[in-house]
Amino acid sequence: MAVPWRAVGALALVLVSAGSTWQLQDWRYGKQLAEQARLHAETLNQLTLAGAVAQQAEQNKRLALEQSLATSEQAHYRKMADAQRDQDRLRDRLATADVRLSVLLDATDVANGRNVSVSTGAGGMDHGTLRARLDPAHAQRIIAITDKGDRGLIALQACQAYVKALAQ
Repeated sequence: MAVPWRAVGALALVLVSAGSTWQLQDWRYGKQLAEQARLHAETLNQLTLAGAVAQQAEQNKRLALEQSLATSEQAHYRKMADAQRDQDRLRDRLATADVRLSVLLDATDVANGRNVSVSTGAGGMDHGTLRARLDPAHAQRIIAITDKGDRGLIALQACQAYVKALAQ
């Protein structure tokens, strides 16, 4: 039996050409995969950079807020200390009789059915208005009440400033 060399040669040629086509397609597919991997890596790098920029911006905002709150807190404590010092001075002046608290009296005491003179006199009159001096113990209580009120207002202002800073 004679081997048909032409048929074997044609078959070999077909196999070689199919193999090279397969290799060519494999090379093209590998090239496509490499291109996709490169694009994917670039996308990940861009996302990483965007995330780092956003994180840095948030960190800068947080630091600015912390500095603002620290400044606000210092101002709050300074106001509180000033108010305390002023109240202490006033208490000391009341205790040493440098200052006396007084109240204005109604010139016409309707409750008792008598009129009070509004003429200027020694000690109790100021520009024709009748005044009564308060007992030092009552004056101290009034000062304590105003001190608490001042502290409350200062604390309220500090809270409002804090909320405004957070809202920005």
